[in-house]
Amino acid sequence: MSERLEELKRFTLLMPDDPFPLYGLALEHRSEGNFPEAAATFEQLMSRHPSYVPQYLMYGKLLAGELRDPQKAREVLQLGIEKAKQAGNRHALGELMSELEGL
Repeated sequence: MSERLEELKRFTLLMPDDPFPLYGLALEHRSEGNFPEAAATFEQLMSRHPSYVPQYLMYGKLLAGELRDPQKAREVLQLGIEKAKQAGNRHALGELMSELEGL
């Protein structure tokens, strides 16, 4: 396991109420090519921090791209669109809608 992964895992334990370390861990798993672990981490993030809007775009991209699961990607992106609307995050909303239209 890389030093960066170990550090991110420590941060997730130190800051369980902060979604950012878990998001970073998911992205790091993806960048290292461990797509199943990235997906599992995104699932954990969605469960623990459902209002954290950035996760939906990146998880949708992982599902549509590396994991080749466009149906699940649509579900995640649609959920992200709902969360972005609730948060009033127009920038994320636009990105999520664009990604969904591209599927």
